[in-house]
Amino acid sequence: MELILTQDFDGLGLEGDIVSVAEGYGRNYLIPEGIALEATLPNRKALELKSKKIEVKRLKVKASAEKVKEQMEALTINLVQKAGEEGKLYGSVTSMDIASALEKKGITIDRRKIVLEKPIKTVGEFDISVKIYPEVTASLKVMVSPEAA
Repeated sequence: MELILTQDFDGLGLEGDIVSVAEGYGRNYLIPEGIALEATLPNRKALELKSKKIEVKRLKVKASAEKVKEQMEALTINLVQKAGEEGKLYGSVTSMDIASALEKKGITIDRRKIVLEKPIKTVGEFDISVKIYPEVTASLKVMVSPEAA
């Protein structure tokens, strides 16, 4: 089934893209949630008329994502956690912790855009990838230090 995306959707594409998906996924999720429209002839013609506006919007969003990338790469996030003798943390540092630390610095990022293969469980310095926008990925330095007893 071919659909026209009405908004950016991770894993599928960007607003205005025509994508092929399974029929059930399209009819039961994407269309009812307002994420996509059926790629009928009238909808395709409407897309052609809106394509310039969509392109301008994409460029603006990408430019703002580049600015956020520059801000993030200039930052170092310092997190203080309880740790044992060998530097192992009691608990772990998750993407939610990093997102809240970024928010305190004035940068609001959805925690799902922070790429952590597994939670951080040791003290040290880590480089974390943040997918701000397709084709815009920032590298964020995170310092985890032990809490003073």
